[in-house]
Amino acid sequence: MNNENMVRVFYVLLMGLGFPIMRFMSIHFETLNNNSVRFLSGGSLFVIICLIKFRSELKKIIGEPKIILYLFIYLFILGIFMTGNMFFFINGLKYTSALAGSIFGILAMPLAIIIAGIFFKDERDRIRQKEFYIGELLAIIGSLIFVINSSNNDGNTDFFLGAIFLFTAIFIQSVQNLIVKKVAKKINAVVISASTATISGVLFLCLAFNTKQIYLLQDVGIGMLIGLVCAGFYGMLTGMLMAFYIVQKQGITVFNILQLLIPLSTAIIGYLTLDERINIYQGISGIIVIIGCVLALKRKNKEC
Repeated sequence: MNNENMVRVFYVLLMGLGFPIMRFMSIHFETLNNNSVRFLSGGSLFVIICLIKFRSELKKIIGEPKIILYLFIYLFILGIFMTGNMFFFINGLKYTSALAGSIFGILAMPLAIIIAGIFFKDERDRIRQKEFYIGELLAIIGSLIFVINSSNNDGNTDFFLGAIFLFTAIFIQSVQNLIVKKVAKKINAVVISASTATISGVLFLCLAFNTKQIYLLQDVGIGMLIGLVCAGFYGMLTGMLMAFYIVQKQGITVFNILQLLIPLSTAIIGYLTLDERINIYQGISGIIVIIGCVLALKRKNKEC
């Protein structure tokens, strides 16, 4: 197995483990504390990486005072969107499952294209064929079947609430991607990630202090806190750094295909680590979502 294939396999496996980790932390930590610690630790790691590997980008920004205010405003807005996105996403995971999080993560891809198509001509060209709408409809139907069967199976209406949180999160993420696309024309994506993660972490920390949720961390063992910090490192390295590497070295087509494999990896790891089980209808609905997203992304893949 060559190096590029190894990277693909590790990405799918590590991302598959990432959702159970987030689900586990969402159960044991209040959402504001969870996100403040994870984003501050992960953002700090990315800042260090930027200072080592992307000093030229930082010098370029400092050398152009005119764009500093422009970037600060957009990065701060991005941080706000990231805060809202992850608040709803973590709460969604708390009430659903790791697999549900990965399924809804797939739904974000065609939704992002639709919203981007409103503002960008190159994205608008991708939604002019019927396969996109057929695929999107299949994906939505599949996700609804998944949610309904999950709730009925567990006898727990909280699953519906969690699904609403996840839908809200992917909608915010789709709008957030528009800002990323605009800012990415000015600075490297890794620098964007470092900035937004750190800003989001600070915002979550302020909210945690304001609501006094931060004091709940006093009752948490040092081992769990270290685990949460490591989860922040893990999320940044797999969810962002590895993703950027694959897009840069192997292309968006490969990246999108790998994204579609993550629910399978998540289902297996979620079963082994959290004892999360799915019924036959949930399994079929998950496959419908994946098929729908493949159809919706088909033209995009050809263009990349």
